[in-house]
Amino acid sequence: MNIMILPIIMAGGTGSRLWPLSRELFPKQFQKLYGETTMLQTTILRLQGLECLPPLVICNEEHRFIVAEQLRQIGQLDHNIILEPIGKNTAPAIALAAIYATKYQDNPELLVLAADHVVLNESAFRTAVVQAQAHVQQDKLVTFGIIPHAPETGYGYIKYNPEAGEQNGFEVQQFVEKPDLATAQAYLDSGNYLWNSGMFAFKAQSYLSELERHRPDIYNACNEAMRNVDMDLDFVRIDKKSFSDCPAESIDYAVMEKTTKAVVIAMDAGWSDVGAWSSLWEVSDKDKEDNVIIGDVVTVDSHNNYIFAETGLVATVGLENMIVVQTKDAVLVAAKDKSQEVKRIVNHLKAEKRQEYSVHREVYRPWGKYDSIDSGHRYQVKCITVKPGEKLSVQMHHHRAEHWIIVSGTAKVIVDGTESLVTENQSIYVPLGATHCLENPGKVDLEMIEVQVGSYLGEDDIVRFEDRYGRA
Repeated sequence: MNIMILPIIMAGGTGSRLWPLSRELFPKQFQKLYGETTMLQTTILRLQGLECLPPLVICNEEHRFIVAEQLRQIGQLDHNIILEPIGKNTAPAIALAAIYATKYQDNPELLVLAADHVVLNESAFRTAVVQAQAHVQQDKLVTFGIIPHAPETGYGYIKYNPEAGEQNGFEVQQFVEKPDLATAQAYLDSGNYLWNSGMFAFKAQSYLSELERHRPDIYNACNEAMRNVDMDLDFVRIDKKSFSDCPAESIDYAVMEKTTKAVVIAMDAGWSDVGAWSSLWEVSDKDKEDNVIIGDVVTVDSHNNYIFAETGLVATVGLENMIVVQTKDAVLVAAKDKSQEVKRIVNHLKAEKRQEYSVHREVYRPWGKYDSIDSGHRYQVKCITVKPGEKLSVQMHHHRAEHWIIVSGTAKVIVDGTESLVTENQSIYVPLGATHCLENPGKVDLEMIEVQVGSYLGEDDIVRFEDRYGRA
């Protein structure tokens, strides 16, 4: 009898080295950086062909509606999103999922994956997962090591003995930190080291038992946090106070480096964690000049570049080994061999309290999205898209009035109790201080232009009275 695998998808993190595309409130795992689906969706779809249950996704609370929408798009939304009120690294996150899973199943087999990895050879990946199951059923804690093809300094490594193993699984001898170039080359030459992929497989109780043995503080805090969960729409909310007391620690430090039950499966599946623009260049399709071209790009005598244009034309002349990324509100130009340093730009923007480090000009909401087209003294212009059947909160503003112009679709608008249907080429005025709400009652997207006028135009000037998404 085949045993069903329960995938645990870790979808936290900000991917700051892929700025300006990846930002705190819309990081890389929710974007289409490689292929036709987002990285989160691709991670889940990669499991097709394996005997899997619907996945459990762990994410930050502020990303909950993005995750829910992306799961809905691929038919995988089923009250299966665990919200972390505070990021505490991978050991507690996996513990939350394991504890939650055991409430409904008898010691399920977990496959722990990150939502932001690229796997070019999905067949080889699935073969490695099947190989891991034999060890999981013996209560081993399996990690997946990647057969290295270069002296990579951006990954941790796993030391193992390739001559001592059975059923494609090998005893872990040592976990080692990210090395310098000379050390990485020595690892590669030895043939005894694998890249640490951060993917795992084990029974829920096997992991929890080892966590309790080696880090009872984490184990107890997670158990307490899961004692009284709150089911909210498709979200599992844990106790914030209990979880805030939990130490932050990676699964490697908390468990895998200490346990005697660790086994590594060597995998050669074209894996990358795309932790930097140079990594994304390596796994992406290239033109005859070895350029990765995305968007409206014209190149002359340019080679070995990654060039991304979100809006408008990007042109290069004589460019070599560079990263050029243009978004609606920022442009990054970096030497490809320095792409790991992009994080320093993000830290600088954060220190300067510039919003570009955290949000895009286009912002996603549970009802749709808005794009901040223009702004100036006392005015701001947004393009707003509301999905069919969705409704914004009943709200008011202390400091601004709003003019709404419908571009396409139909809007149901209530202003101070008066209801109106507003259609294409029509407009409506919402005075300062008026209680109002907006709904799309139709079958197609509602698109409208909103012009805000007032003394203060911040997003925090919203008083919500009712909200179907629990934000009131």
